Amino acid sequence: MKPFITVLFLCIIQLFSAQEEGYEYANGIFQFEENKTQKIFTNFTRIRQSPNVNAQILDSLQTNQQILILKQDETILKLGERRANWYKISYQKGDKTSEGYVWGGNLCVGYRTKNGYDFLFGLTKTISKKNPEFNGAIQQNIAAIKMVEGNTLIDEISFDTGSGESLSYGTFNIESNHKLKNVEFTLKAMVSGEACGIASYDQYILVKDKKMIALPQLMNVGDADVYYHSEKFIFPKDKGGIPNAFIFKMEEMERDEKDREKKKNASKTYLWNGDSCRLK
Repeated sequence: MKPFITVLFLCIIQLFSAQEEGYEYANGIFQFEENKTQKIFTNFTRIRQSPNVNAQILDSLQTNQQILILKQDETILKLGERRANWYKISYQKGDKTSEGYVWGGNLCVGYRTKNGYDFLFGLTKTISKKNPEFNGAIQQNIAAIKMVEGNTLIDEISFDTGSGESLSYGTFNIESNHKLKNVEFTLKAMVSGEACGIASYDQYILVKDKKMIALPQLMNVGDADVYYHSEKFIFPKDKGGIPNAFIFKMEEMERDEKDREKKKNASKTYLWNGDSCRLK
């Protein structure tokens, strides 16, 4: 574990040094293309006259409001561990089309529609969490998936997404029910970083009867040939899967000072009864 901790420590030092030098950047998941439609994630998102938190408020938009990205402004606002550009947008309310500026952190990272419902994936806030391993606290981002019908929130699930360095890239997809009883389909949200030793996080959500059920979160991290830690689920439809259950698999590899590989493996089985899961 020592080589990995050393590499991770060096990466963190480099990142902090860059920030101390005044280097400011937007998280990659908040990079949105111009002339593309997008959706509001944070309810009552303020629309301002210019790209500034002190600018005049022109309007506020509800969750799931569709907008059009007109232009990315160079101004970047940091709230907690979230860094995003401001965007000039246009949107329609009734017969009226309006324009203004919105902070990118209030927009959806991804959104999908299925069975008459809209599913929105976005970041909500940053919290401070105790970390015994480093004898202190770390800044932890919180994400959420919202199940929406029109402007009505049906259900919402929140989960961790790591530090700001894990927000370089994100995806949000709809998958099959993986042959899990009573499950209509599965949502999968993922965020990842690009630097060494920065973790990626996979969050599976089961959808059934207008409700969302979060599975245990998966984390993957590595540094070239020095270290890796991988986690995955084996569902009933997968090779090696079993009915009415899903299997958690972990594999870890670390090279020691003599370039010898040390591997660890772990497995857990979660039983699914059609409504909830429990550890076997």
